[in-house]
Amino acid sequence: MLEILLSLLILAGAGFTCIGALGLVRLPDFYTRLHAPTKATTLGVGSLLVASALHFSTRGAGVSLHEILVTLFLFVTAPVSAHLLARAALHLQLRSLAALPPEAGQAERDENPVDH
Repeated sequence: MLEILLSLLILAGAGFTCIGALGLVRLPDFYTRLHAPTKATTLGVGSLLVASALHFSTRGAGVSLHEILVTLFLFVTAPVSAHLLARAALHLQLRSLAALPPEAGQAERDENPVDH
């Protein structure tokens, strides 16, 4: 039963990490790209770390504190770093593609770079 739970956690973690990586590559501008690593990838890596902690806690001698500490560190630092990156982008007045009018075609969106 434990192996099934660990397998599900690993598959979910790998799936969320893959979705976060694809979002980082495929999304059009900085602000939308910011969500991919902070949301999906954090959940994916957290799931993998929980699976690792469960595996080594049941196989070894006691609770695996290393994975728990890394998970806590990840869940604390990812939102803070995303917030600071977003504030820096706003401070630099980095334009979003959402700021372009809806009638703007793809060619105009390609001509207007994301940065100022």
